[in-house]
Amino acid sequence: MALPLPVTGAWQQGDPVGGRQFVTFPVERPFALDRGTTLDRVTVAYETWGRLAPDASNAILICHAWTGDSHVSGTPGHAQTSPGWWDGVIGSGGFIDTDRWYVVCANVLGGCQGSTGPASPHPDDGQPYGSRFPVITIRDMVRAQARLTAHLGIAAWQSVIGGSMGGMQVLEWAIMYPDLIRSIVPIATCTQATAQQIAWGAIGRRAIRLDPRWRGGDYYDAEPGDGPGEGLAIARMVAQVTFRSDNVFTERFGRAFADGAIFDEHLDLSQRFEVEAYLDHHGDRLIRRFDTNSYLIIGKAMDLHDVGRGRGGLRPAMRRIAVPTLTMGIWSDMLYPTYQQHQIRDLLIEGGTECDYVEVDSPHGHDAFLLDLDQVGSPIQKFLERLPLGSS
Repeated sequence: MALPLPVTGAWQQGDPVGGRQFVTFPVERPFALDRGTTLDRVTVAYETWGRLAPDASNAILICHAWTGDSHVSGTPGHAQTSPGWWDGVIGSGGFIDTDRWYVVCANVLGGCQGSTGPASPHPDDGQPYGSRFPVITIRDMVRAQARLTAHLGIAAWQSVIGGSMGGMQVLEWAIMYPDLIRSIVPIATCTQATAQQIAWGAIGRRAIRLDPRWRGGDYYDAEPGDGPGEGLAIARMVAQVTFRSDNVFTERFGRAFADGAIFDEHLDLSQRFEVEAYLDHHGDRLIRRFDTNSYLIIGKAMDLHDVGRGRGGLRPAMRRIAVPTLTMGIWSDMLYPTYQQHQIRDLLIEGGTECDYVEVDSPHGHDAFLLDLDQVGSPIQKFLERLPLGSS
């Protein structure tokens, strides 16, 4: 018999640590947020691969996407049940070769795999933040990573690299901390969330809010099986549709029924198509490794993403980026269409910044940056190899 679904898939203190390392900001240095509030005793969980050069010139920061975490490379183990989410790109002898590069990936602020987020204990009472956790932005995530940078003794990242929401962080890094980076690689991302991208997120948020077990965000004391898993699963199912292309769904599933069902007089509403079973699987899997409130908080941060906010618009904001850039798009991406990466390239070139564009020729849609690793990793490798080491 399957075990009841957990109330949250968040990493909790006392769980196996695995490769995670942690830094907690001093209590005398409250962490300021975009919305004008602060968080105390913020913790950032991160993992590292390779060895930092004596002059710290070989450091690369990887920024993860919405439901990613710091485990970007490595085999499954007791603490991490899945291999690193970019394991075919990063590692010894890989496209981002950890025999040469010192690679760091941090779980974002608001996440649920060791960094401070809604499932973390509130410093005032030790109970989970829950509904008390504030709205955050991509810029807040980057500010937390900048503090980690100082903790690690890194004067400047040789490159900051990321896809999807990770690419949003990459762009903000280049605008907010130009002296801390030497190059950037934003992949399958945008300068600002569009109305349609916000709309997809809104459907997922509503599904979660309508789940009575969400309890307004304060569900952590519920028994296993009594958490807001249904709402989170539906939100993930909606998102999963946007991550792939029509061609891939059609070729993989067609109109086949699941579980051997056939079209006859015995069909009822409970019988599913194969594609429904696929979506159910992804929804249930997320419940076991993610936190519902983190899904909401991070999704809202993505919807709020706009590099031009408070900076006079897109052009003035993008003119602040002055480091060599490689931007990548995916021709079949319906969620972050290639025109958005063309816009990044065009704005940077217009402002006098060197920028190359590579298009991934894949039918897999948005998730191609996680699947077609040769097409993604090889251009990154060539880009890094032609950069002067340790110079701007």
